[in-house]
Amino acid sequence: MKLWMDGSSGNVGHAIRATIKGQVENINRQVMSRGVRVVNILRNAELEVLKGQRSGNVYRKPHTKRATYRASAPGEPPARRTGNLRLHWNGQVEEGASTKNGKQILAVLESQEKYAAVLEEGTKKTTRIEPRPFVDKIKEKAIPEIKKIYQEPYN
Repeated sequence: MKLWMDGSSGNVGHAIRATIKGQVENINRQVMSRGVRVVNILRNAELEVLKGQRSGNVYRKPHTKRATYRASAPGEPPARRTGNLRLHWNGQVEEGASTKNGKQILAVLESQEKYAAVLEEGTKKTTRIEPRPFVDKIKEKAIPEIKKIYQEPYN
């Protein structure tokens, strides 16, 4: 960053404040951009975790005569039967309050499927469904790349 005073503008303080304001705006844009990149990394990790074969029982797909699928075993990420869980996610970057220390953002990826929480946590009712955890596996897969993004220098 260069600051100079040629004597013609009159107010050095105003020039410094304007330069700093421009730098802060630039960094805030970069922060938001990084948030978008993090959401994309989370989405790619989600697609990776929720694909592939599972080792549970084989069932007939509802409303079909012959089609079958292999369910997930307890402890595995959910198997793909319809593909809705894998496809219906909403990612966004939420802007928090700005503080003296900078702008706060939250990169969010959430499932739009109502049954996602049941698969993640299981149920405790009489028809017990064992958990098919996937959230921590998505985070584990994404965190190394997310750390790299947030460690990049600002320019």
